Amino acid sequence: MVTIEVLTGSNFKKWKEDIEFAMEMVDVDLSLVTDKPVELTDEKLVYAAWMKSYRICILSMRRSILDHLKSGLPTDCTAKELMTAISERYRVSLNANIGSLLQVLFNMKHDGNGGVKSYVIRMVDYQTKLKALKVDLPDTCIVHQALNTLPPEFSIIKTKYNSQDESWSINDLISRVVVEEEKLKKEKCQVVLSVVCSNSHKSKKSKTYTNKVAHRTTKEHGQSSNMGPNKVSFKKKSDHCFFCKKKDIDVFMRNRPVNFELKTSMSLAKDIDKH
Repeated sequence: MVTIEVLTGSNFKKWKEDIEFAMEMVDVDLSLVTDKPVELTDEKLVYAAWMKSYRICILSMRRSILDHLKSGLPTDCTAKELMTAISERYRVSLNANIGSLLQVLFNMKHDGNGGVKSYVIRMVDYQTKLKALKVDLPDTCIVHQALNTLPPEFSIIKTKYNSQDESWSINDLISRVVVEEEKLKKEKCQVVLSVVCSNSHKSKKSKTYTNKVAHRTTKEHGQSSNMGPNKVSFKKKSDHCFFCKKKDIDVFMRNRPVNFELKTSMSLAKDIDKH
């Protein structure tokens, strides 16, 4: 199924190409490329084929034009005559077309979107269009223009070209910039991988340090920790009797250690011996 773009006034070239392609695909383009044949007896088959082509072409052309653009176009004409009338309406000055193509070509600059190969091929496309308008730009001009508008990352290619007397063809330029582009992509991937690994290592060290500080802070605030032995807590001595649980003056004597009297007598004996 061939789709014909609707003529809006600014897309005449595309519309004309769609019409010609569609009519040729279904083999009814006879009325677009030839005049109406004479109605003779021995050429009935040719005339019938032309009339069939005429009806299909006229119908396809008129249905693919916006209504407000149909005014002023001839109605009683052949498909070839109708195409000529539409072409005259949207005809662009030759000099204006050349100037527009040259302006676009010499204002092109690679913005990083798309590959370098497609960028150079777009330049070659403008070169071909200018050549059809009898403006022949040599390949050397395209090579210089491409090198001068590439990103700074391709300065090695430009320096290499300027340091030699031999000129490159378009294909030579494309092959060299493609190799350099692949090299730059690999280097960029290596740099990104290195940065990611470095950040990951720093993150681990920072996490370990934070855990240590938090553990130390927890200990300082007197919170219990699973590391190391638990501290032994000592209870304050009570003034109650350990045996009868009564509070009186003789509590000290009852709560004293069992061997308190023995130690006291031994200490007194040592003092006597010294004297």
